[in-house]
Amino acid sequence: MIRCAVLCLVLAIPSAAWCQKASAPSGDVLTMAQAVALALQNNVNVKNAILGVGQSEDKLTALRTKRLPSLKLALIESHLLTPIDLVFNEGAFGTFPAIGPIPAGKTTLRTSTGFKTDVLAHASQPLSQLYRIGLDIGEFEAKRDMALQQLRLQQQTVVFDVKQAYYTLLQTQSALEATEENIASLRELDRITENYVKQQTALKSQSLSVKSQLANAEYQAVTQRNTIASQKEQVNELLGRDIRTPFRVNPVPEATPFENDLAAAQARALQQRPEIKSAQLQVTEAHYKVRIKQSEYIPDLSLVVRYLSPITSDELPKNIAYAGVELSWDIYDWGRKNAETAERRKAMEQASNTVQDTERQVLMDVNNQFRTLQATRQQLHAARVGQEAARETLRETMNQYQQKTALLQTVLQDQATLAQANQQYQQALSSFWTAKANFERALGEE
Repeated sequence: MIRCAVLCLVLAIPSAAWCQKASAPSGDVLTMAQAVALALQNNVNVKNAILGVGQSEDKLTALRTKRLPSLKLALIESHLLTPIDLVFNEGAFGTFPAIGPIPAGKTTLRTSTGFKTDVLAHASQPLSQLYRIGLDIGEFEAKRDMALQQLRLQQQTVVFDVKQAYYTLLQTQSALEATEENIASLRELDRITENYVKQQTALKSQSLSVKSQLANAEYQAVTQRNTIASQKEQVNELLGRDIRTPFRVNPVPEATPFENDLAAAQARALQQRPEIKSAQLQVTEAHYKVRIKQSEYIPDLSLVVRYLSPITSDELPKNIAYAGVELSWDIYDWGRKNAETAERRKAMEQASNTVQDTERQVLMDVNNQFRTLQATRQQLHAARVGQEAARETLRETMNQYQQKTALLQTVLQDQATLAQANQQYQQALSSFWTAKANFERALGEE
């Protein structure tokens, strides 16, 4: 009776306790949030995407400087090989009654040869162009924001990979727990059967059959431990750290509020998915392109200040400075601007259509992943109940076998039934974790 009570207690111990005793995991606990944070910090593709956003910011800063005055200075140091002759005919500057013609006769002014320095300074402040520059900045801000959405998409891809690897590791550990539970049960069955063989109430072949199943279960446990080791290496590689880093994983909640509320999940996805944000920003960019093209009808008006020091004779001015307003206008272009504006309007309509299509695709994805997750959760529940029923049946049969009121064949059959239930549970668990990762990705979670 004491032995029977011990057996019942052993079989009633939860599988998690068997895992803790049989394969005490080493290393610190690595939560899902920590794994995601490490991956986002160390992933090369994420780093490059961040650098891409930084490049967009730099380009935007450079574009904003076009609003400020442009300052240019040119210095030309040259050697005049041939002299420059400036010829003024008689009376070139007029004829005056008391003086007569100026100059009185033909006059030639010659610049001597040698080294000369020319200076040209130019300052220009755009005026009417400020409107177009503002539109250019707005367009590039939309491009910068699209780069941010690409960064978010890359981050979500990394998060999905980490979650999938984490969930797979959890599923394999659960399978190992079930195997270790099976091993404990088979070891107890082997011990009882050996005693029966000694008492000549059981056959040697029956004992060997139990030992064979025990050996297979132990081999399965070794295989699963090796699989866990490989999966941990894969997780470490995703996190960008030494693959030999030991760690343990924690169970994660099976359900979140969005997984039970389809309307909330749809709203979350429409708000979070970077594909929708990118499509909306493409509309904004196309709108700016239309306005930029329309702004070309406005003439370019600038405030200019210039200074130059030309090569002249010693008798003529060497320093010339002036300020004024400069106007440039493409008066007629044979309908080019109209055609280009019309082309950009059509591109903007295409971008608007893309937004609507993207939203529909996102909603369909969320709906499909939501239904799949619901089905796999129900499947998991059914498999868990079946597993518990098979475990209880085996416990009762083992108790009867201990009391010699049940045959070994019945125990082995129930053992096989539990193994099949464990396998079905692991398959259901794998499907559930995969569905959960896909659903979280459909929501656009990071």
